[in-house]
Amino acid sequence: QVQLGESGGGLVQAGGSLRLSCAASGRTVSSYAMGWFRQAPGKEREFVAALTKSGTGTYYADSVKGRFTIARDNAKNTVYLQMNSLKPEDTAVYHCAAARLGVAMSINVGSYDVWGQGTQVTVSS
Repeated sequence: QVQLGESGGGLVQAGGSLRLSCAASGRTVSSYAMGWFRQAPGKEREFVAALTKSGTGTYYADSVKGRFTIARDNAKNTVYLQMNSLKPEDTAVYHCAAARLGVAMSINVGSYDVWGQGTQVTVSS
């Protein structure tokens, strides 16, 4: 079973950038489709970005399309989320997740069965 740990969150002004990292251990991250989700206080966890198991396909929520980029570094066994042009509404705890084996890519929380602990992103106006 893979284990995931996020880092890179913090406080940033609107318009700024952050890069979140999701380091995997136990198994190679290239064995899984991967996703980033976020959860703001009082709200449900929502999809942000996904990467196919092959690493060649990506999908983004409309709210982050053109601003966020998901990528994978196989040598470092790490998945990244580059976040540019941040907005106050991007404030949330961000989680990376590994999909169930056999899932090629998914935007659904239920398709993922391994989650990191999350990292807080706060965007000030």
